[in-house]
Amino acid sequence: MPRLSSTSMENCFRYAGADCGELSMVFSFHHLKVDFMGNDKWVLVPTDFGKLKDILFSWQEGMAAHNAWNAVFWCNHDQPRVVSRFGDEGEYWKESAKMLANTVHAMRGTPYVYQGEELGMTNANFTSLDQYRDVESLNHFQILRDKGMSEESVYNILKVHSRDNSRTPMQWDATAQGGFTTGEPWISVNPNTATINAQAQVEDKDSIFAHYQALIRLRHTYDVFAQGDFSPLTPDHPAVLAYQRKYQGQELICVSNFYRKECVWKAPVALGGYRVLLSNYSDSAPQAVWTLRPYESVLLLKETR
Repeated sequence: MPRLSSTSMENCFRYAGADCGELSMVFSFHHLKVDFMGNDKWVLVPTDFGKLKDILFSWQEGMAAHNAWNAVFWCNHDQPRVVSRFGDEGEYWKESAKMLANTVHAMRGTPYVYQGEELGMTNANFTSLDQYRDVESLNHFQILRDKGMSEESVYNILKVHSRDNSRTPMQWDATAQGGFTTGEPWISVNPNTATINAQAQVEDKDSIFAHYQALIRLRHTYDVFAQGDFSPLTPDHPAVLAYQRKYQGQELICVSNFYRKECVWKAPVALGGYRVLLSNYSDSAPQAVWTLRPYESVLLLKETR
């Protein structure tokens, strides 16, 4: 029987409720199992987007209703790179990485950024078993081969789900070892360090890094980010994750297209008075019936005080 790694929301009310005196916040991993088959991650199945929204929305509302606090995040050392997982490594790499950042950083809770996430670092896409270090990945390579799965199929699963995808050295610059070391690192540097690295992004005002900086500034500027309530918008939309937050005269809306094709989103609230606070497209403009471009994500703000 697979080991369950996520506790119930009810337990988390007790762990991180404002009056419990136990913990400051909790990390829930339920939303990071929406590309599993049941509790088995060693398969290739499409992401269940509806389930992803249901989980994120229920935890946002449930924790708030019980005055409890949670972390909001996509990545850590045990998860594959989120832009590879729920975004796009190709044509819409930058747009999808910014979309994923918007989606969680505007939520209720404390946002976390895992090393390299702010650069849009991708999965390692290793092609040989000797490149892997993670014991779980090495063990499951043999387990799946023993079950009769082809070597190619097993490698395809490891490229998507291996924990080593998030454990490659930080990509500081375009040099051979990504500026991480002049020696030989314990695990290979992702070959795309030549194009995805901190040095290339820190001076680029349109970079993923700059977008994360903007999100952090917004959280320090507008109280609605940290203090606002949470209301899902159009929860049944097949491509859009959207929600609204309100706090003392500030109203914030996040609208994110999670797919690489256009979709139409009909705003369930009047958007008059809202302005674009941050977007991953330079010319985003709110509309009652909105055609969202691939991975388009917009934060809208209205101030009534």
